[in-house]
Amino acid sequence: VKYQAAHHELVASAIATKLAHEIDPNNKVGCMLAAGQNYPHTCAPRDVWAGLEEDRKNYFFIDVQARGEYPNYAKKEWERQGITVEMTEQDLQLLKDHTVDFISFSYYASRVASGDPAEREKTAGNIFASLKNPYLESSEWGWQIDPVGLRLVLNSFYDRYQLPLFIVENGLGAKDVLVDGPNGPTVEDDYRIDYLKQHLQQVGEALEDGVELLGYTTWGCIDLVSASTAELSKRYGFIYVDRNDDGSGTLARYKKKSFDWYKEVIATNGDSLYH
Repeated sequence: VKYQAAHHELVASAIATKLAHEIDPNNKVGCMLAAGQNYPHTCAPRDVWAGLEEDRKNYFFIDVQARGEYPNYAKKEWERQGITVEMTEQDLQLLKDHTVDFISFSYYASRVASGDPAEREKTAGNIFASLKNPYLESSEWGWQIDPVGLRLVLNSFYDRYQLPLFIVENGLGAKDVLVDGPNGPTVEDDYRIDYLKQHLQQVGEALEDGVELLGYTTWGCIDLVSASTAELSKRYGFIYVDRNDDGSGTLARYKKKSFDWYKEVIATNGDSLYH
């Protein structure tokens, strides 16, 4: 049932892309996935294979939207499981003729995969739980911090699809503490500045690798309720919002230290990252 529903969603996406291009040929239509490469837990071949299989699960929708047809690995899996997805020749032609113009994605953490069923220790993550990576530090919510992983994702996606990319989410959720500053209440969030700086520097490396990137937007501009945990205490923004998980607070806004830092990054088109 889920694959049949997915097929209808993919056809609807192709129709939406078709309409957008008909309305204005200059329109650019993209798709989006939650990115994070699956590293093999060890160099054991079964772990490498497990990483490839986990990546394929994440690529499935984008493979169809970007390439215009169902990948053989999906069709063989349906065959093994006895799954039949009803689709017409018209459906398949729509998928083929109306692929997306670019790939957008969120990136917060890489992942680790193992082919050993005895490996059970998991770490938290955005939608996807993963085995822990002993080489990486973690956020207060257990999301493992991997700036180089963003460069790997950018190169992997560009190699796979040869389409422009767009990073639409990247940021650090943290328990920010409001303090008195010279210009009023603020948050001394050097940890967020360090996180973003390292990730943006890796974006620069990917550009030097030859990746075509349309843009980068953080998650997010202002503190809000975290979609993954339904908490306001998990803060991402450059602006602190006086609101607590229990609903108390004035909703007053205060600029964090990262606000002016990121303003300078934008003004210098990234040059300030290296000074």
